Amino acid sequence: MTDLAQDPSRAIELCRAAEERLAATVAELGDDDLRVPSRLPDWSVGHVLTHLASNADGHARRVEGALRGEGLGKYAGGAQQPLDEIEGGAHRPAVEVLAGLRASQSRLLELFETADAAGWPHGELLGGEAYPVTACPAHRLREVEMHHVDLGLSYAVADWPQDYVDWDLRVLLATLPDRLGAPDQRSLMAWVAGRGVVDPGWSVGAWG
Repeated sequence: MTDLAQDPSRAIELCRAAEERLAATVAELGDDDLRVPSRLPDWSVGHVLTHLASNADGHARRVEGALRGEGLGKYAGGAQQPLDEIEGGAHRPAVEVLAGLRASQSRLLELFETADAAGWPHGELLGGEAYPVTACPAHRLREVEMHHVDLGLSYAVADWPQDYVDWDLRVLLATLPDRLGAPDQRSLMAWVAGRGVVDPGWSVGAWG
């Protein structure tokens, strides 16, 4: 299993393919399509696509900063910035939403390639985030794969590439103990040890 957070070159390859799949899925969407509810509570398809563009811009900010030797967070305006961008941009005409997404995708991938070719200078910088700049391609990959499914269109969990699953399943599984209450932790432990069954009543706290 390749730890994609430690292998930005491979993560970029997977990320580029994921961005292309996403672009193909949404290419022909119109205004009415973007108003349809997504699989995420209170978010339309337009909200998800606007978030994906904002997230790409955030990663681009980090990578561009590192290339200059600056440790920057994803959003200059803090955690509220992406929320404002999403709510403010989700209701735009589809042509604007999709053009913005394509531009953000293209810019980010170009920056990834530039940083990779340069050997990820200052890639260890955190900029107040939970992971270094070198892990940005892996985290962007997760964002695209998860939210592509969240759109509720033609892309499903069965379409996730195995290389992505091999990495992120292990990462997400490691978060489970902290997201379960004490009784459910015991049920999970018994199941993993072959001494119980999966309880569909588990309440898993929010991830991310």
